[in-house]
Amino acid sequence: MSDLDTPQAGDDRSMDDDVVALLMRQHGDIRNLFDEVEASEGEERRDAFRRLVRLLAVHETAEEEVVHPYARRNLAGGEQVVEDRLAEERAAKETLAALDDVDPDDPTFMPRLMKLRKDVQEHARAEERYEFTHIRRSADPGQLATMAKAVKAAEAMAPTRPHPGVESGAANVALGPVAALMDRTRDTVRKAMGEKA
Repeated sequence: MSDLDTPQAGDDRSMDDDVVALLMRQHGDIRNLFDEVEASEGEERRDAFRRLVRLLAVHETAEEEVVHPYARRNLAGGEQVVEDRLAEERAAKETLAALDDVDPDDPTFMPRLMKLRKDVQEHARAEERYEFTHIRRSADPGQLATMAKAVKAAEAMAPTRPHPGVESGAANVALGPVAALMDRTRDTVRKAMGEKA
């Protein structure tokens, strides 16, 4: 599989008009890619890891631009819920960035991957419990569909690597091409949401 074959929400041809269902499907795709990285070796492992990095970047960018703003505005205690998720995301991005510099054949790769997997799975469970459940209850079908459209737009513009610890657009520009891709992804999401980029 190449980067173009990374699992995309919607591959099952179902209607992606519910952002929670879309993001839950991505959680499943991420778990599957972790399994694939663990089960492979050599070039296959490198390829699976590149696809995992891409999907994590897509997913986190979409959440930062779509889910977290909605949660801040609409959920009881939303500000704290979002701050907790952002702290988890920063920690996972730092682990991912460090891991991305290690050759998958290096003996330290798999223990680091296991730490990343644990962090990502704990983060996903927290999102599902503290954000997704409440979004499903509080958003109407039109809001869920609008957010889903924006997540799908993020997939189309997905960066291939996250850059940890940087949440401001001005700081992103200074980091180079990967950061510029993330900025373009954010712009695309904002356009899909009907906001000014």
